Amino acid sequence: MNSFDNFSRRDVLGGLGAMGAAGLIGLPGAAEAASFPTGKFTVTIPTRQGGGAERLARAFDATWSKKLGQPFEYEFFPGASGQVGYTLFIKKRPHYGHHLLFGNMGPEMIMYALRNPAYKFPDDYIYFCSVDVDDSAFYVRNDSRFKRVEDIVAEAKKKPLNVATSRIPHPASIGALALGEATGAKFNLIPYGGGNPTITAVLNGEVEVGVLPISSPARLPQKIRILGVFNKTKNVLAAQTNNAPTINSVFGTKIPDLYSSRSWSIHADWANKNPDAMKKLEETAAQTVADPAFKAAFAKTGAPAEVLQYGDRKSCTEYALAMVELANKYKPILTAKRKRGK
Repeated sequence: MNSFDNFSRRDVLGGLGAMGAAGLIGLPGAAEAASFPTGKFTVTIPTRQGGGAERLARAFDATWSKKLGQPFEYEFFPGASGQVGYTLFIKKRPHYGHHLLFGNMGPEMIMYALRNPAYKFPDDYIYFCSVDVDDSAFYVRNDSRFKRVEDIVAEAKKKPLNVATSRIPHPASIGALALGEATGAKFNLIPYGGGNPTITAVLNGEVEVGVLPISSPARLPQKIRILGVFNKTKNVLAAQTNNAPTINSVFGTKIPDLYSSRSWSIHADWANKNPDAMKKLEETAAQTVADPAFKAAFAKTGAPAEVLQYGDRKSCTEYALAMVELANKYKPILTAKRKRGK
């Protein structure tokens, strides 16, 4: 049995084309710091339009834009588990503070560890404001033959069981693999390229079981049942999920908290050269997380308020690096050839 106890973020959450280098890197200056921001923000999202990242980002910027005095617009570049969007953001978007990325640190740092892309963390980009802590969970349709998470494991011990996931490099995917390793169950992960298609795959019966951050399936209690949560100690959405148990409490495992955490990111060189402007971004972002207006906008997305949790640059960095270490532990399994969803 494996112990992943060092990788809980709840333990560390303390607190358009090619351009030349001169065109990419913003120069520091008191004038910029005093007037920043001077125009609209362009946000790169490395996943599909219409997904959970977009919903959360737009709920956030409805309040944040008022504090900054500038609007936000979005561009979407899904592909290669986020690598396409990150590469474009880092290599081809100007480094002058008005270009941000809103990403899901867990899966995207796992991708970073597995793919070794042509950029470096935290040298090229930093995360400076995480917004949520969204535990991974197994789920099924309400009319599923699987009534308990033990039923899933029992079936997967007899023969490999297909499990829908949004992407292979994901904390939820690691959770399924870790449980399989601990119990002898065999899970065949099928990536569907996003939360919505992963839920649809279970709802339409293409697969019987899915694994995702809990806030997505929990939005559909009339159609979906949560069977088990990857949290070391508790299910923070117990009231909304019919008291679904934690995986560890059922199987006696020591799997860590495995969750998604969306965060705002910016080019590291600009942040380091413009500390006053960066401080303004960080302070207003932190204020936004605590603002009732943001919480009200977030509630309108249908996601549970319990997953909202602020993380600063330090805690984001610690979490991101812990995800890299966890991904390296499971690299042989995560990089194995797997069946893809249709």
